[in-house]
Amino acid sequence: MTARSTLLTEPLRGVLERLHAAALGDDDLDIAPLGPEATAQERADALAPVFLPISAEGGRLLHNLVRSARPQLVVEFGTSHGISTLYLAAAVRDNGVGRVLTTELSTIKVTSARASFVEAGVDDLIEVRPGDALETLAALDGPIGLVLLDGWKGLYLPMLRLLEPKLADGALVVADDTSFESLLPYLDYVRDPAGSYVSVGFPVEDGMEISCYSTSQRPD
Repeated sequence: MTARSTLLTEPLRGVLERLHAAALGDDDLDIAPLGPEATAQERADALAPVFLPISAEGGRLLHNLVRSARPQLVVEFGTSHGISTLYLAAAVRDNGVGRVLTTELSTIKVTSARASFVEAGVDDLIEVRPGDALETLAALDGPIGLVLLDGWKGLYLPMLRLLEPKLADGALVVADDTSFESLLPYLDYVRDPAGSYVSVGFPVEDGMEISCYSTSQRPD
């Protein structure tokens, strides 16, 4: 009998169902607003109870992209409580090759996500780097086959520029929540016809942008 996908079997499926159900409570949380002087760490700590999850449909799209691309290294900016990371890791498990490196500023979320990874049976595939991703990923070795940008929206473009020298030719860069106005500079960058990406928007919940990086020389 052909084995079913890790995404569809226990224990990972049950963990995802539980986390998605818990995330439904995000709208009921009363988070006190922070002033403009708040640090990134203070903002991350204030949002520690909030899941800010990728949708199940978006997660399945991520899973299928990783299954198809078979990247050796998947890098995620913004672990939160680990929902999107589980979709990525399920695909890596089914591929039989690769690993997931993910980043998170909130220590509370790091602890929560790591516990879910153990429960789901994929912790051996995932490395979590706590702290400021612009620092924790600065010395990362490539090549990177797929990047998921799902953290602070204003950092998408700086994060991409940081990782760009380490992208493999043909690497996929997936940006979540692209309907947000704050992501217009990022979208302008990856959609630039003179740039290094072939990019397409995908209508998943708040929007996803899927961009393929190319180092190939174009003919004159």
